[in-house]
Amino acid sequence: MNEAGVQGPPVGRYRWVVVALLFAATAINYVDRQMIGVLKPTLSAEMQWSETDYANIVFWFQAAYAVGYLGFGRVVDVIGARFGYAIAVTIWTIAHMAHGGVHGVTQFAMARFGLGVGESGNFPAGIKAVTEWFPQKERAFAIGLFNAGANIGAIITPLLVPWLTVAYGWRVAFYATGIFGILWLIAWLVFYRSPDQHPKVTAEELAYIRQDPADPVEPIGWAKLITVKETWAYAIGKFCIDPIWWFFLFWLPGYLGTRYGLDLISFGPPLVAIYLLSDGGSIFGGWMSGRLMKAGKSVNAARKLTMLLCACAVLPIFFAQSIDNLWLAVLVIGIATAAHQAFSANLYTLPSDLFPRGAVGSVVGIGGTVGAIGGMVMAKYAGYILDGIGSYTPLFAVAGSAYFVALGAVHLLSPRLERVNSI
Repeated sequence: MNEAGVQGPPVGRYRWVVVALLFAATAINYVDRQMIGVLKPTLSAEMQWSETDYANIVFWFQAAYAVGYLGFGRVVDVIGARFGYAIAVTIWTIAHMAHGGVHGVTQFAMARFGLGVGESGNFPAGIKAVTEWFPQKERAFAIGLFNAGANIGAIITPLLVPWLTVAYGWRVAFYATGIFGILWLIAWLVFYRSPDQHPKVTAEELAYIRQDPADPVEPIGWAKLITVKETWAYAIGKFCIDPIWWFFLFWLPGYLGTRYGLDLISFGPPLVAIYLLSDGGSIFGGWMSGRLMKAGKSVNAARKLTMLLCACAVLPIFFAQSIDNLWLAVLVIGIATAAHQAFSANLYTLPSDLFPRGAVGSVVGIGGTVGAIGGMVMAKYAGYILDGIGSYTPLFAVAGSAYFVALGAVHLLSPRLERVNSI
C-alpha cells in the first residue's frame, strides 16, 4: 500500500528531508531570538535596564518583525522559498552575531531590529515550502513538525547559553551560536529545490504531492488580498495568539527568576520541561486535525475542533501566578505553551487551506505582520504592568483568554473555511 492508501509503488519520502531542514532552521531561529530572554537577568544587572528598557528592546524587534514579515511574504511568493529563505537567514545571522559587539539599550535595540527583519522570513518561507512539497491532508502535520523546531530551539538555549556565558562571557555566546545559521544556509542551498526540479523526487512522490486540484501559482497582490475576509480571519487570529507566545518566550525566564528565586543556571531545567511539553503540543496539533480529516471530518471541523480543544487547555494559565510549587507551575505553563503550539500549527495551515498557492506567502506575511503588531502592544503592556504593579497576573489573564477570541474571529470571518477562488 502506498501513502495514498491504494495498491501501487511506494511513494518517495524526500519531502520529509525538507521538513527536517525547516525544523533545523526554526530551531536556530528560536535560539537566536530567545537568547535575550535567557540573558535578561545578566544583561539587566550589567547595563542597569528597567523592565521598560527591556520592553522597548523587545518592542523594536517586534516592529522589525512586523515590517519584515509583510515584505518576506511577498518576496517568497515572487522569488520562491529557496532564495527567500536564504536571504532571511543571511540577514538574521549577521544581526544575531552583531549583538556581541553592542553596548546599551539603543545599540541592543538596533541589533534586535536587524534580527527581527531577518527572522520574519522564517515562517513565510517555511509555509511556502510546505505548500510546495505537501498535499493538503499532510500540511498541518508537516507544519507542526517544523514548528516543533521552535521548542527545540527554546530547549537548547537555556542549556547552551548559560554555559557559554559563564565560561566565555555573553558576547562570545552570540558569536558562537551564530555559526549554526551559517552551517544551515550551506545545507539549504545544497539540498533544497522545488519538487518538480529535484533529482531525488520520484515520479510517484511528485504525483502524491500534486494530488490536490491545481490552483494558480502566479503571485496575487496585497491590494486584492486585504479585501478578502479570509485574509483577516488568519490575521486577527495571529494578532490574538502571537503576543502570547512572545510573552512566554521573552518573559518566562525573568518570571521564573522573580517568582521562584532561580538564576541563570537554575532556570534551565524548568524552561526545558516547558518547551518539551510545547514540542509535543506542536506535533499533536498537526496530527489531530489530520487524523480528524482522515476520519471523515471536513477541513473546517477538523481545524476548529482542534483549536477549540487547545483554547480550553490554556485556561489554567489564569492561576499560574498563585501557584507556589515550581514544578506544578511548570506543568500549567507547559500545557499552555503546548496548546499554543498546537493551535498555531492549525492556524498556520489556513492560508494554504483557503488560498491558491500564489497567495500563500503574502497572506502569511500579512498575518505575521498583524501578529507582530500585537506583540508590540504586548511588549509595551508587559513593561507598563511589571514596572507599575510588579505582578504577572494581568499578563496571564490576557494569555488565558486570547485563544477563544482568536477562534471566534476565525469562525466569524470564515464559518466554513471555504477556499477563495475569485480574487
